[in-house]
Amino acid sequence: MNARRRQHFTFCPPPVRLFFALLLWAALVLTGLVGCSDTESLPDGSAELPLRVMLVPADGGTEDGTRADFEPIFNGITQVYDLHFDIRVGSSYNAVVEAMANDQVDIAFFGAVSYQIAKQRANVELLAVEERDGKSEYFSGIYARADSGIDSLEDFAGKTVAFGDVSSTSSFSYPAAMLLEAGVNPAQDLKAVVLAGNHANALRALVSGNVDGACASLDSFKKAVDDGKLSEQELKLVQKSQPIPSPPLAMNGNLADKTKTQLKTAFREIHEHPDVELRSLKGYAGKNIDRYNPDFSEERFDLAMAPLDAVTKELKDAMIRRAAEGN
Repeated sequence: MNARRRQHFTFCPPPVRLFFALLLWAALVLTGLVGCSDTESLPDGSAELPLRVMLVPADGGTEDGTRADFEPIFNGITQVYDLHFDIRVGSSYNAVVEAMANDQVDIAFFGAVSYQIAKQRANVELLAVEERDGKSEYFSGIYARADSGIDSLEDFAGKTVAFGDVSSTSSFSYPAAMLLEAGVNPAQDLKAVVLAGNHANALRALVSGNVDGACASLDSFKKAVDDGKLSEQELKLVQKSQPIPSPPLAMNGNLADKTKTQLKTAFREIHEHPDVELRSLKGYAGKNIDRYNPDFSEERFDLAMAPLDAVTKELKDAMIRRAAEGN
């Protein structure tokens, strides 16, 4: 009978096991497999760790132009409060939402709808909303050429309409809701749906005669007129929306409480500082504003979004399919 093989076991005393466990944990930390808390890993606004800002390309302008609209307010906060920022412009609304959801952004400028999407995807908190003449609101509109004979939303049935980005509040969601309320289903009753990508492109398509209607914010329309991109006499506003909360600045909810408090204080007070020119305070579409309001309530956003309940995911998907099909 074969001799039974002996099995050799190495005894590892508890202190030795603890030592190797700690050694393994340290190695994991160094390789990034185990990290610190989200709060500890995010920037604090110091010169060494500036807060990462990303802006949605809401007005359809250039990347440099969009950045130039917001740099004055952030530069003023750096000057007065010693909070530092790294400002970028996202390639799309969704790109900014995704960046916030993946902790790649600390502060973001959203549209009202993209902010609602961000709240579903990420730990995000309202930072401030621009204010002008005591109001924090703007408007969407659906435009037609002045000589088109289109005088009501019902007249768009059987016509071609250009929308902006599908995540845009004022160039997509509100116009779609307005058409639905008028009895025109934008996925079924239009001759064609054009997704122009932004406000400026939608207006440009209308001026060039490629479409019968265009959806854009009134601020973007004014900006296009002021920049000489179109003549105010060429187009007419067929329908103006109800007031929409101004596009918000939001912050990553995982930031340290101290940093979030500093940001709120800075945006609440910066317009009163003697070294900051009020003319340098700009907001959505580059318009001059009076201040940023960090006390705007979430409830006001939710109330204003209620009319958009009819713009379901199914409707959006159907409009995207229509746009892909062409005429």
